[in-house]
Amino acid sequence: MYNDILTYLPYKSSFLFIDNISSLDLDGVTGDYTLKGDAFFFEDHFVNNPVTPGVIITEIMAQIGLVVLGIYLILDANKETGVATVEGSFPLLTATDVSFFKMVLPGEKVTVTSKKQYFRFGKLKCQVEMHNEAKELVAKGIFSGIIKNAIIKTKSE
Repeated sequence: MYNDILTYLPYKSSFLFIDNISSLDLDGVTGDYTLKGDAFFFEDHFVNNPVTPGVIITEIMAQIGLVVLGIYLILDANKETGVATVEGSFPLLTATDVSFFKMVLPGEKVTVTSKKQYFRFGKLKCQVEMHNEAKELVAKGIFSGIIKNAIIKTKSE
């Protein structure tokens, strides 16, 4: 239902950490990702005991909780204002404050929920949480980003 937003993301398949967007509106987003057992980062982190690195957990949270929401807000603003678009604009992560509570193992599905705190002057700030399939809190934090080039090109152009 909301997965068409994924066509606007600036990532290729090897670094795209989103499987599905289940809810998306002006106030927040929820999406999920299942960690693939053969992902490059599991090979050596840690040998014979693979665990998802914190930086990958942070990236999953940022892609769903900041980038998807930021692109949605940009597209919505363009509909309202009729502003000309520029291809290639997207939210860039500028700051995080993340706390980790559980490990994420290969094959686990995680769900990320983001609630917008504010979006003004090209800056987006969100409260983002990640839960595992047992609904246990894996990580939470505050994510901030700015809009590079302010606007993205829409599909209809």
